Amino acid sequence: MEWLLELEPLVRLGVLLGVLAPMAAWEILRPRRKLQVGKAYRWANNWGIVVVDTLLTRLLFPAGLVGIGLLVESRSWGPLQVVDLPAWMIVILSIVFLDLLVWAQHVMFHAVPALWRLHRMHHADLDFDLTTGLRFHPLEILLSFGIKAGGIVMIGAPAVAVLLFEIVLSSTALFNHSNVSLPKPIDRILRLFIVTPDFHRVHHSWHPNETNSNFGFNLSWWDRLLGSYQDQPRDGHDNMTIGLNLFRSPRWERLDRMLIQPFVGPADSYPINLRAEDREAERDASDDAEKRDR
Repeated sequence: MEWLLELEPLVRLGVLLGVLAPMAAWEILRPRRKLQVGKAYRWANNWGIVVVDTLLTRLLFPAGLVGIGLLVESRSWGPLQVVDLPAWMIVILSIVFLDLLVWAQHVMFHAVPALWRLHRMHHADLDFDLTTGLRFHPLEILLSFGIKAGGIVMIGAPAVAVLLFEIVLSSTALFNHSNVSLPKPIDRILRLFIVTPDFHRVHHSWHPNETNSNFGFNLSWWDRLLGSYQDQPRDGHDNMTIGLNLFRSPRWERLDRMLIQPFVGPADSYPINLRAEDREAERDASDDAEKRDR
């Protein structure tokens, strides 16, 4: 299976480019919303974060998550390595479990203030397009790697399932963060199964109750089943404010400033575990700030 390790970077890059090109063209030809910050400026810095994240993970974990999947197979770790099921079913179970794990991880990064400091860089983007789906702080990327690695070992996910999951995750992140418009009937059908751009855009609203909803990246089931689903933003998709009540200046879109965001300002604005009265005060403060900006 060493060929899988050798081909994995090329396969992932090929699929990424194969999804990126048509989605980027779609955004240019039929954008859902007008951007607040120049695309060239944002893209240069957002892709800069992607390069930093990729170099860091490849330096620290050269074999990647697929290598952990190969290790799991060679040692027969986890229940999926010993259960008598068809290979295709094991792959599907692995992908569904890892998707639930990423959903739970996402909720945790919103619930714990220290983790929220890392994750909020993703939410501080003043616009919402396909590069937002790849914009994560390097420290969050490393923590996410560790969480997914633990899940792979725990259930015994095979390497092929891990590779497919990573491909699906990155592809759907580009799709559901894209600044594109789907016809409402198609969106209604698709969001029963997968996360659509309108589904996930609600999660990037600056209203805290909307930021803390629609956590899914791939399958939309978890938010519906576990009570975190919100159908539409209260201000509408065209008028909603993207981002947070912090980092509202475009200068925070610069690569160097994005990297220091976890260490700047308070972390008490958006975490899920705010007391009800604190959340209400935060909502009022957000509304007041929005009125001033308008």
